[in-house]
Amino acid sequence: MVLDLTMSMAVLALMGALAMIAGSLEDLESDVGSQSNPNSQVQLAPQMNFLHRIYNKAISGEPVSNGLSAVIAGTVTVVFLNANFNVLTAIALGATVGAIVLGIFATTAYAGRVSSQTRFKQPLYMDIMRYTTPSIIAHNFIMNFCLVALAYIQYTILGHPFSIPFLALIWGITAGAVGSSAGDVHYGGEREFQNREFGCGLNTSLSGRIVRRAESGLRNSIDNVWFCAKLGGPATGIALGLVVFLSNWPTIAVQEYSWSAVIVGFMIVLLLIIANRLVEYNAKKTYGPYKEEKEAAA
Repeated sequence: MVLDLTMSMAVLALMGALAMIAGSLEDLESDVGSQSNPNSQVQLAPQMNFLHRIYNKAISGEPVSNGLSAVIAGTVTVVFLNANFNVLTAIALGATVGAIVLGIFATTAYAGRVSSQTRFKQPLYMDIMRYTTPSIIAHNFIMNFCLVALAYIQYTILGHPFSIPFLALIWGITAGAVGSSAGDVHYGGEREFQNREFGCGLNTSLSGRIVRRAESGLRNSIDNVWFCAKLGGPATGIALGLVVFLSNWPTIAVQEYSWSAVIVGFMIVLLLIIANRLVEYNAKKTYGPYKEEKEAAA
């Protein structure tokens, strides 16, 4: 029993590590391609006479595009596994195909968006497409590899009833959802609009007024992902890793008592709610009240 529990916790730790890497790379991929919440502002900028050099693929929301990429990777992986390929080779090949498909969509989306803005004189920078698209593919490849490996562990070792492609789809959607929520705070709020007050939101009259100057020269998506690698990516990775670890830990740790696992799960959720409230309180106390509260007080 002790050995089984030890091995189960080791597998769980591996799953959490894979999820952390996948979450971090998912957020950075969305940042380098401007598929986070500010993508609408990036697209709107030329209409407000703010021309820019920021890649803007935004095929869809992050959960959908990452789910598509992950399920393609999972499906191709299963095909190679059935052909008796090595596990790591099969996963790598599947991740490659999924990333290339996403790269194709990213290229057509970026070119299409800029082409539709011809009347606003927004240039289509070929150098931006040339060196940004490979970065998108590379980030997505690592995410696909980790998520398909996670699905393989669940299906093969843990005996999950769902197939590898379906599990990869679920984790791809989850990674996109976490990246769209946890990671965007460090992208839209601090990188694209850092000349706004803390918590002020974006007034309609300021739509499209994105920050276009970088530390050296004009800003591009590589500058954005460099910044996001400091906070947004790691924050997303930790969030997704905790989702995987904490959602499975109660079941593994107290596997003989199902109701005990449920109780432990509720306690974890309660502690997270309390921690979230304390973080928000500390942020407001440190940086001052939100702009809306200032205006209400005035």
